[in-house]
Amino acid sequence: MTKTPLITPVLVAGCVILMFSFAIRASFGVFQIPVAAEFGWLRADFSMAIAIQNLAWGIGQPLFGAMAERFGDRRAIITGALLYAAGLVISSYAVTPGQHQLLAILVGFGIAGTGFGVILAIVGRATSPENRSMSLGIATAAGSAGQVIGAPTAEWLLQSYSWQTVFVIFAGVILATLLALPFLKSPKTASKVELEESLGTVMVRAFKDPSYTLIFLGFFSCGYQLAFITAHFPAFVTELCGPIDPGGMLAGIGITTTSALGAVSIAVIGIFNIAGTLCAGWLGKRYPKKYLLFGIYVGRTITAAVFILMPITPTSVLVFSAVMGSLWLATVPLTSGLVAHIYGIRYMGTLYGFVFLSHQIGGFLGVWLGGLLYDLNGGYEIVWWIGVGVGAFSALVHLPIRERPMLAQPA
Repeated sequence: MTKTPLITPVLVAGCVILMFSFAIRASFGVFQIPVAAEFGWLRADFSMAIAIQNLAWGIGQPLFGAMAERFGDRRAIITGALLYAAGLVISSYAVTPGQHQLLAILVGFGIAGTGFGVILAIVGRATSPENRSMSLGIATAAGSAGQVIGAPTAEWLLQSYSWQTVFVIFAGVILATLLALPFLKSPKTASKVELEESLGTVMVRAFKDPSYTLIFLGFFSCGYQLAFITAHFPAFVTELCGPIDPGGMLAGIGITTTSALGAVSIAVIGIFNIAGTLCAGWLGKRYPKKYLLFGIYVGRTITAAVFILMPITPTSVLVFSAVMGSLWLATVPLTSGLVAHIYGIRYMGTLYGFVFLSHQIGGFLGVWLGGLLYDLNGGYEIVWWIGVGVGAFSALVHLPIRERPMLAQPA
């Protein structure tokens, strides 16, 4: 029997789309202060737009998963890219909070069509069972690579262009990712039993399974923490971080302001997340995924609590970014792999899409509460501690999950 290669054209093409989709998505926090400053908006106004974007992404994820399984992966991705680009271009003309918030729905649906739900399902179907966990880790790491370049690129472009022009540039980038589509040829590796069952049958089985509910609930805090940090951490660092030593190492590499440090912190998270997700993919093949997820959420909880209790300095910002980055998207290959392992890969896109909805409900609350409570209290401390609490909750709910297949897996 020929051994299936780990690196395939499908995996590479999927990584390209994820990388650029998430590069743009991870950059929105950099626009928080420029947009609010230009129009005199409250912090909550632009935060609400990002929050709605996250919620629309979550709602769109199972819809695009079902679209891909019904009409084909490429059509779903093309639709997502077009919505993404349209949302960015039209948003560049928005001058009121309501316009930004409405157009965020287009961007959110665009991310759903070019993000994890659709791409990970393609990669999962195109990968052998022995390589699946690692392949999902590599694809997730590609999203992290996008995060590495997204926020600093936005910060760099904003030095020469208005935020409106940067939005248009990003729209062109997301459309360019469609050049990878010819390589996304995903074979049907589902078992005969899976192919004979309808989507409705599999969904009913999953919804009746307490383990699926626990996976759904557990993914909530991941979305809360990631979306809050992505949207608000650059501004948090800009306003609260201690001064940067003009003769220090950071100044020597061009980081002379706290705003630049805020953008770089998102990139540092992305850099360390590449290693974290690859490690999670490797471990997911060898150890129970639920225990790995428990460990990740415990690690996040402790890291966030220690950081907020200590003085906020350039060093603590970079250390926090590195540690949190190693745990950042490590949940994604494990959670998506857990769904595939228990419920099969035939309808993985839709089933993972519903789980991801919980992630994005958390994301909506993290971003929205971040802006709202900042305006009410002048700081992010309350929102931060809520994130610590939900992280501990997510760690605990993974322990009772029954990690066993409910369907015959492909040979």
